[in-house]
Amino acid sequence: MAQTSKSHDPGTAAALALIAAARHHDPFAVLGTHAGTIRLYLPHTQGVQLSVSGDPFSRVGESDFFEWHGDTSRVPRPVAITRIDPAGTPHEEYDPYSFPLLLADFDIHLFNGGKHWHLYRILGAHPCTVEGVSGVRFATWAPTAERISVIGNFNQWDGRRHPMRVHGSSGVWELFIPGLGDGELYKFEIRNRHTGAVVKKIDPYGQYFERRPDTAAITYQSTHLWEDSAWLQQREERHWMSHPISIYEVHLGSWQRDEEGTFLGYRELAERLVSHVKQMGFTHIELLPITEHPLDDSWGYQTTGYFAPTSRFGSPDDFRYFVDYCHRHHVGVYLDWVPAHFPRDAHALANFDGSALYEHADPRQGEHPDWGTLIYNFGRNEVKNFLLASANFWLEEFHIDGLRVDAVASMLYLDYSREGDNWIPNIHGGNENLEAIAFLRELNVLTHSRHPGTVVMAEESTAWPQVTRPVELGGLGFSMKWNMGWMHDTLGYLTHDPVHRSYHHDQLTFGLLYLFQENFILPFSHDEVVHGKGSMLNKMPGDEWQRFANLRLLYSYLFTYPGKKLLFMGTEFGQGNEWNFGRGLDWHQLDYPLHQGVARLVADLNRLYVSQPALHRFDFEPQGFEWIDCHDSSQSVLSYLRKGESGCYIVILNFTPVVHHDYRIGVPHAGSYHEALNSDSGYYQGSNMGNNGVLMSEECAWMGRPYSLSLTLPPLGALILEWRP
Repeated sequence: MAQTSKSHDPGTAAALALIAAARHHDPFAVLGTHAGTIRLYLPHTQGVQLSVSGDPFSRVGESDFFEWHGDTSRVPRPVAITRIDPAGTPHEEYDPYSFPLLLADFDIHLFNGGKHWHLYRILGAHPCTVEGVSGVRFATWAPTAERISVIGNFNQWDGRRHPMRVHGSSGVWELFIPGLGDGELYKFEIRNRHTGAVVKKIDPYGQYFERRPDTAAITYQSTHLWEDSAWLQQREERHWMSHPISIYEVHLGSWQRDEEGTFLGYRELAERLVSHVKQMGFTHIELLPITEHPLDDSWGYQTTGYFAPTSRFGSPDDFRYFVDYCHRHHVGVYLDWVPAHFPRDAHALANFDGSALYEHADPRQGEHPDWGTLIYNFGRNEVKNFLLASANFWLEEFHIDGLRVDAVASMLYLDYSREGDNWIPNIHGGNENLEAIAFLRELNVLTHSRHPGTVVMAEESTAWPQVTRPVELGGLGFSMKWNMGWMHDTLGYLTHDPVHRSYHHDQLTFGLLYLFQENFILPFSHDEVVHGKGSMLNKMPGDEWQRFANLRLLYSYLFTYPGKKLLFMGTEFGQGNEWNFGRGLDWHQLDYPLHQGVARLVADLNRLYVSQPALHRFDFEPQGFEWIDCHDSSQSVLSYLRKGESGCYIVILNFTPVVHHDYRIGVPHAGSYHEALNSDSGYYQGSNMGNNGVLMSEECAWMGRPYSLSLTLPPLGALILEWRP
C-alpha cells in the first residue's frame, strides 16, 4: 500500500480551487476515494495518515488538501484516518466522503410529490450508525443552491469543511458526518447558484434549537419512554363529539414564573399546571405555540422551528414528559399550530436558498400586510409536504391530541386584508386560495385517518361554508371551528350597561340561526385580553360587585350554551389586569373573596358540564337545545333547555341587576327542579338570592308548555335547574 507521487492536471486543480473556495456543486466528485487516490480537505491540520497502515498522506502544495495514492481497493471502507492537529495531537476519524448516500430514491420521490408523512425522519439531522460507524446524517432541501455545507462547533463553523452532495435534480442535499452525536450545534451554509450570495440558515427540520437569541440547531435523539398507552387507546375509541371538551388555553411563558421571574421548565410546569387544571375541572390544555420562535413578543405565532418545541422551557424530551404527565393524569393537550405564515428572520426560512423557496416570490401572494410576515406557497409540493409532515410530527412523536390551526381565514382568501388590486385572482378569477384550500383538506384527511380520536380546530372568522364538514361532502374537514361571531356578540352585549341591554337582545339570540351549521368551540381566548381590550373582568360594566356578577353570569352562559368551551388562563379567577406575556399571572388575587368566588364557579361549572350528558351530549346537534323564552327583551332574561338522551336542565339568565320575583317559565315535565347551580350564591360571593334549592312544577300551562315554575331570578345571575321526575 505504498504511496506514490502524482501530478495534477488543470481540471483537477480547478476542482480543488472550487472546493477550497466552497463553490463546488459535487464535492464527492473531488473528495473521498477514487481510482488510485484518496483525497481529503482538512484545514487546521498538520498531517494525516491511514489508520490501517500508518501510510502518510502528502499535502498538495501549500494547500489544505491531502492525498494518498496507491491501491485503493485494499483500503477498508469507510476510510479511517489519523489526523494530526496543529498542536501535534492525533485524532482518529473517518472520512465523510467514503460513506455512500443514505437517502432512498423512494423517500425523495415521495417528498417531491408532497406525500412523505414522515419527512422529519429523512430531512434534518439524525444520529445513526452507518457501516458500524456512529455519526449524524444531515439532509435539507435547497434546489437553487450551488453548494451547501454543514457548519457547526465540530468544524469551527467553516463552510469549506463539510460540503454536502445533491440527489440529482431533487433539490435534496445530504452528508453523513462520522463521529458526531447528540448535542452538536449546527446550521447550513448555502451558496446561491445565480447570485453567489452565501447565507447561514437554520435547519427547517431541526428538532432542538439553542435558547434564543442564539439560533443554531442541536443534534438530538429522544430517549423518552412513553407511559400513556391507556390514554391513547381511550382517545381512539371514544367518540369525541359527544363527550365534554373544556379547554384551558395557556401561554407557558407567563402562566407562572419562579421567584426570580424566569421561566419554569416543562417538567415543573407539568406538575403545577395539571394540578391547577384538575382542580378547576378542565379536560384539556391548549398551548399557545411552543414551536420554536425567536421573538417572545410574538407569543409563538411567528414560528421558525416547525419540528421543535421551544428550548425556553427545556429539551424535546422534557416536553414529551409534559405531554405524558398530562395524559397519565387524564388531561388532553392541544397545540396551537401556525401554517398560515412565517417570519422574515434572515436565519430562518425566508429566501432559504437565496430564492423564494417556501414563500411566494410575488409580494401580492407572499407577504402578509397585517403581520409583516411571509406566506407559504401552498401550491409547491415540497412546501405542502413540509407543513403536513409537521402536523403529523406533533401528533405522532409528541402524542398531541389535536391542533388548533391559526389564522385560517387569512389562508382561504387571496384578498385577505388587501385593498384594491394588491392581490392576484385564482385561475377562475375568484378570491379563493385554491392551493391553501387543497392543503387544508389534505391536512384534515391526513390527521384524522392516521390519528383517530385527534382533532383539528380552525380559527376561522368568516362565513366560509362547511368548515367542519367532511372533505368528501365538499367541506374543509376540520373537527371544530372557533365561534368568533358568538364570542363577539356576547361580549358586545355584556359590555353594555344593563339599562341598555334590552335594546341589544338580538346579540344573544342571533347565534342560534347558524349554531348547528358547524361544530363550534366557544372561545374566550387570549386575543380578547390584550392590546388594550382589557381583562374579561374589566370589560364588564358597573361597580365592583356588578363586574364580578356579570362575569359569573357570562361564564354560566358559556358553560350551558351548545358547543365546546375555551377559557384563557387568568380569566378563570377574574384577573383584573390585562394579560402581559412578560410576567406571570396575578395569582395573589386568589387571596381575595371575589376572585375566589369566580374560580369556585368556574370549577363547579366545569364539573357540571363534564358530568351531565344533557350539557354536552348534543353540543353540535339541535336536539340538545330548545328555547323556553328568547323574547323577554324588556327584562333582559333568557331561558332555555339543554337536553340529553334522558335528562334535561333548565337555564335562566337574568342580565339585569334587578331581582325578579315570581318569574314564571314553562317547563316540559312534571316533577321537581333542583338548583344545580346559582351564580349568585354566597359561595361564589353573590347576593345569595335564589329559590332554596328545590322547586315543584305546577300544572299551569305557560309558554305553550303543560307545566310551569314560579322563580326568583337573582340579580345579574344564572340559575341552572336539574329536572328530576
